[in-house]
Amino acid sequence: MNALAATNRNFRLASRLLGLDSKIEKSLLIPFREIKVECSIPKDDGSLATYVGFRIQHDNSRGPMKGGIRYHPEVEPDEVNALAQLMTWKTAVANLPYGGAKGGIGCDPSELSASELERLTRVFTQKIHDLIGVHIDVPAPDMGTGPQTMAWILDEYSKFHGHSPAVVTGKPIDLGGSLGRDAATGRGVLFATEALLNEYGKSVSGQRFIIQGFGNVGSWAAQLIYEKGGKIVAVSDITGAIKNSNGLDIPSLLRYTKENRGIKGFHGGDSIDPKSILVEDCDVLVPAALGGVINRENANEIKAKFIVEAANHPTDPDADEILKKKGVVILPDIYANSGGVTVSYFEWVQNIQGFMWNEEKVNKELKTYMTKGFKDVKEMCQTHNCDLRMGAFTLAVNRVARATVLRGWEA
Repeated sequence: MNALAATNRNFRLASRLLGLDSKIEKSLLIPFREIKVECSIPKDDGSLATYVGFRIQHDNSRGPMKGGIRYHPEVEPDEVNALAQLMTWKTAVANLPYGGAKGGIGCDPSELSASELERLTRVFTQKIHDLIGVHIDVPAPDMGTGPQTMAWILDEYSKFHGHSPAVVTGKPIDLGGSLGRDAATGRGVLFATEALLNEYGKSVSGQRFIIQGFGNVGSWAAQLIYEKGGKIVAVSDITGAIKNSNGLDIPSLLRYTKENRGIKGFHGGDSIDPKSILVEDCDVLVPAALGGVINRENANEIKAKFIVEAANHPTDPDADEILKKKGVVILPDIYANSGGVTVSYFEWVQNIQGFMWNEEKVNKELKTYMTKGFKDVKEMCQTHNCDLRMGAFTLAVNRVARATVLRGWEA
């Protein structure tokens, strides 16, 4: 089942639990606006290249739309639609005053020079500048984009609308980016894990963790869990996987990956098959890479007692059912990885106020939001007698449906 089908399925189950009528259900599923634009640029060699840029704006009943811009050669419309919808539910679970959006350009950024990427970003911004904005739609970085991309969008947008630092988040610190943004998703994963384990009378300290994916989210989660006394027994990335049942030395591993661009060859653990990492013995499994990695093929083999979804949609619905029967507790992605968008919200707030926070305040506020989010999800689980995924979905769908009805949009 692809990401869109799975998201729609979860939405429909939540809507049934809430007893929503079909009119509202339909209006919540249909995107607010789908934008497709042609972006033509002169390449460095003088030839002309044309790319397709797009933005799917899913819902704005609770506030401006929010979501990443990705540069990737295979931009699957269904996946982008699912991710835009997922952002609506994610911001609602975290109780941020946003709706969801997602977009990007169908290109391979590794094949473009820095000046070509800049021209492409500026042309894309020129085409959509009147459809995004501080109180309309606030983009952020995603796959293949980063702070520099956001800086170009900010500059191009400001040519039309005056200096507007709050039009994008994930900016460089020097242009109004927030301290703590880089670690935010990983730190949010730590706070979510602490809230979950606390519910079962446990703490991070002494638990055995496996982290699948060692990019920004996985490496920050590993570092912060390690600092809290968690024992990380296995880690994988695109170069390979390593295991050490006594616990990996994470500071050494972080230094090694920085120098060698991957964990392959690290001597502090034994090399294992990356495919087997999900079924190694541990207490808490943290998938922090791609979607669909936990499926009906491997779900029966999983030994973890808890799964914390740091990636988007890592567990497919078939695996969900199998794991539920096994008694595995899954902390869903729309709550577990919402630390990133929460600190993006803090960045937007700081930009609008023109008053920047120190890192301590950012982290403190993030912990408050993540802790409250878990409490809200648990309350929905008790009300509707459901698991954490449905608890998070009913919480989100209920908040968006209420805003839609209050604004008189349900007809």
